[in-house]
Amino acid sequence: MAHKAGFVNIIGNPNVGKSTLMNAFVGERLSIITSKAQTTRHRILGIVNGEDFQVVLSDTPGIIKPAYELQSSMMDFVKSAFEDADILIYMVEIGEKELKDESFFNKIIHSKIPVLLLLNKIDKSSQEQLEEQMELWKEKVPNAELYPISALENFNVKEVFNRILELLPESPPYYPKDALTDKPERFFVNETIREKILLHYDKEIPYAVEIETEEFIEDDDIIRIKAVIMVERDTQKGIIIGHKGSAIKKVGIEARADLEKFFGKQIHIEMFVKVNKNWRNNAYQLRRFGYDNK
Repeated sequence: MAHKAGFVNIIGNPNVGKSTLMNAFVGERLSIITSKAQTTRHRILGIVNGEDFQVVLSDTPGIIKPAYELQSSMMDFVKSAFEDADILIYMVEIGEKELKDESFFNKIIHSKIPVLLLLNKIDKSSQEQLEEQMELWKEKVPNAELYPISALENFNVKEVFNRILELLPESPPYYPKDALTDKPERFFVNETIREKILLHYDKEIPYAVEIETEEFIEDDDIIRIKAVIMVERDTQKGIIIGHKGSAIKKVGIEARADLEKFFGKQIHIEMFVKVNKNWRNNAYQLRRFGYDNK
């Protein structure tokens, strides 16, 4: 039997469930998931291997109109998702009526590759609303195959995955067959800490934060991690640390618990907070943090 392999890229507005879907496909929490918009900043690959197939899934940032350099870099990751896709997943949620960027929408409706339009969060809708939405999207994206799903409840996810396998082109694998992702260990440390900050801090704080893992030392039974939390202003540093270090301690405890599950080892984690002024608009800093996609 011929081997099939291909890139399946997931795009859509912020918060429609792209990361939840990819994690459901892969069976691991590769992409961080919170109820806040712009949770995903990078393009993250999750790889699903079978004996005769390899699906390379790509979770991308939610489509927005950029307000600063970091967001422009995030949208470059979305643009790149159109360039190498063998199958495009366009994800919307119940109640949604349009993509936030017309040029991306035009690319979808004129796509020469298969498009699967997934109407997510149907567990939150009535039958009548679901039927209305299915009609709306059939009209808007006539070139797409429509699937109502609930990524969170795992409804119709297997059916979508089976359809992906049918549509995959014949190809040798792109990555080693035991690979789960293209990202290094430090990336998942950074993302896990950032997820906890998204969950526990309000307003601008989570969006002004970047994480850098300076040390990742792995022994047989323990991993020792030293991570720096970058913020843009001194006031943000105080908020991240909290009264007598209580806030950052909470982040550390929760991040350690998730990382121990992810790596299957004991974790020792130290975190420090540094001010890195205006890093979101600094081209050098954005390159350093892996956002330059050019």
